[in-house]
Amino acid sequence: MGTYGYAAPDYIETGHLTAKSDVWSFGVVLYEMLTGRRSMERNRPKSEKKLLEWVKQYPPDSKKFETIIDQRLQGEYSKNGARKLAKLADHCLRKSAKDRPTMSQVVERLKQIMEDSDEADDRSVEVSENGEAEAEVKGNQLGSSELWKKRMEHLAKLGERVESASRKRFMILQRANVSS
Repeated sequence: MGTYGYAAPDYIETGHLTAKSDVWSFGVVLYEMLTGRRSMERNRPKSEKKLLEWVKQYPPDSKKFETIIDQRLQGEYSKNGARKLAKLADHCLRKSAKDRPTMSQVVERLKQIMEDSDEADDRSVEVSENGEAEAEVKGNQLGSSELWKKRMEHLAKLGERVESASRKRFMILQRANVSS
């Protein structure tokens, strides 16, 4: 609650957590997964310390967007999927809580992005019988693709947990209101 770099503007203003506060935080996590960076990194140049301020300079539809993607993926990820994830993160990070999606909508969108990425991978991976060097490159590509896939699966599971935790917190608050 209120962790610097993850706190939604509505929480900072009111001090009240809502399910939409969790959606904001999840948007931050989406950008952490895309970039391989933390929400706050004090050892970076001033313009890069705060993740959300830094990524604003690289909109998902811009040509320079791919420069923020985690270098450990070695360029082997669904570029279209990464753009869709960033757009989803931006949707989660809308200033007004009512303009943010629900966690259920976020989880559904994540699953759709994963399916789209899997279909693209199936079309692009072709087994070749030409030499060891090409096989090694394919091996590296598959390793990076697997890393991308694991990140996507992790995000979907994390989203489901956030939704469950938000629902539990809501029920606890409802019971507290009824009791008072």
